[in-house]
Amino acid sequence: MLKNILLAGAAFALLAGAASAKELKSIGITVGSLGNPYFVALAKGAEAEAKSINPAVKVTTASADYDLNKQFTQIDNFISSGVDLILVNAADPRAIAPAIKRAQAAGVVVVAVDVAAAGADATVQTNNVQAGEIACQYMVDKIGGKGDVIIENGPQVSAVIDRVKGCKDVLAKHPDIKVLSSDQDGKGSREGGMAAMQGYLTRFPTINGVFTINDPQAIGSDLAARQLNRTGITIVSVDGAPDIVGALKGNTQIQSSSSQDPMEMGKLGVKVGYDIMNGKKPADPVTLMQSKLVTRDNVGQYPGWSH
Repeated sequence: MLKNILLAGAAFALLAGAASAKELKSIGITVGSLGNPYFVALAKGAEAEAKSINPAVKVTTASADYDLNKQFTQIDNFISSGVDLILVNAADPRAIAPAIKRAQAAGVVVVAVDVAAAGADATVQTNNVQAGEIACQYMVDKIGGKGDVIIENGPQVSAVIDRVKGCKDVLAKHPDIKVLSSDQDGKGSREGGMAAMQGYLTRFPTINGVFTINDPQAIGSDLAARQLNRTGITIVSVDGAPDIVGALKGNTQIQSSSSQDPMEMGKLGVKVGYDIMNGKKPADPVTLMQSKLVTRDNVGQYPGWSH
């Protein structure tokens, strides 16, 4: 009799545990810019994962356009609408902290994606140091370990800072390489990359290699070189964006890109967030996704972002 009561009690406890699993009813996603296909793919991955958990989930995606105040408003709107989970691609990794605290005080789980965000419950991002390392090692190999190179920097978010660190770590091992510039902001955009590259080409008579922090800047830099009839430049970058596939197959000076997987990043962000909602914290609060090098030689096998 006692055994039956114990078994019944255990079964009831299991049912109660299953019943108490929190439902994912609504999520909010705020990203740097929905003008960037990278963030469109990230949001698409997050939505797909959310709908696999609950087909009726409400997903709201907002573009912060790298404006911190705009992102604050978006997060406050998510909180007031009663979301369960927020994925944030922080416009400013440190200054975003008060908005994250407000969300958590309201019982909302916050997962940082692509870049770190102070106080977030977890972070899912590319191993950006490694992405910078493999891109710049490829550039070093292409130019024979010597020459004049440029690190075309970008907005000072953790992803960019880490990519530049990885690149500098590699270049520091090669005394015959001279870094002409490493602090100019190419704005993360094609226009910004073009403007920065025009400046370099005007100032420096010889440039053997350029590392840009993302693909839009690489494409802009290549356009500037073309306009000024400058050749013999090895351009490498990070992202593996759709546009870079055409560039690597075409008549450009772009030679490689360290790929990211934004769709998988969005999916992982939701998975991790949903687990935290239900009391399962990850062993490591930071999930790092490894980058793979896409080159002119292997671009034909590259699956791209939307697989």
